[in-house]
Amino acid sequence: MLLLGGCATTTQGAPDERDPLEPYNRAMFRFNDAVDRAVVKPVAKGYKAVTPEFVDEGITNFFANLEDLTVAANSLLQGKFHNALSDASRVVVNSTVGVLGFFDVASALGAKKHDEDFGQTLGYWGVPPGPYLVLPLLGPSTVRDAPALAVDLYTTDVVFLHEDETVRNVGLTLEFVDTRADLLSKEEIVEDIAFDRYDSIRNAYLEHRRFLVHDGEPPPREGEVDLIEELEQMESLPDGGDSSSSP
Repeated sequence: MLLLGGCATTTQGAPDERDPLEPYNRAMFRFNDAVDRAVVKPVAKGYKAVTPEFVDEGITNFFANLEDLTVAANSLLQGKFHNALSDASRVVVNSTVGVLGFFDVASALGAKKHDEDFGQTLGYWGVPPGPYLVLPLLGPSTVRDAPALAVDLYTTDVVFLHEDETVRNVGLTLEFVDTRADLLSKEEIVEDIAFDRYDSIRNAYLEHRRFLVHDGEPPPREGEVDLIEELEQMESLPDGGDSSSSP
């Protein structure tokens, strides 16, 4: 993601047309960062320290199993019927044999886990991402993806719909902390490499979303060179594209 983000970095000092709300976004980024450093990150570190690895993995699997519900729904909305069937079968297998999803049995049986959400579905049908948008506490998003989060919440988080408020709050808090704990190792990479964390995270997020919407094959932008296609063309030339032997 960082490598993809680096490719999208604009000329230093030049405004990024994808981010017309940058003054607001940077302010919200600083707010989120302050809350994270003061509260969320210490809690996530404590959770990671006291939770046995197999329990941590089981909790992650449990919420990932719920996520497969929205993946299946959005695969269906995009007309990817084979994927939708596979995603639904993952939920059935992991919810039963996998003990409510604590064990990812489906992956062990060869059922591939896909990554789809309602924001990607909108993008699949041609809705542009719109301006980059940093959400309070939730972080990177876009004008298209932010409202789509509400749809994903109702198709994924059965915990959110639980009638007992205590169970609902505990479930959502546990999911939030578990997700943050899983990001601790990835965060170190950004801290070590990035000159501007805001730019790096924004570029990585936007490029990654573009990658997902186009199922790993995003079309080249106007004026952008497709390096992979160019290398393939060079390899198809005599002598592997070595022009030194040409007359």
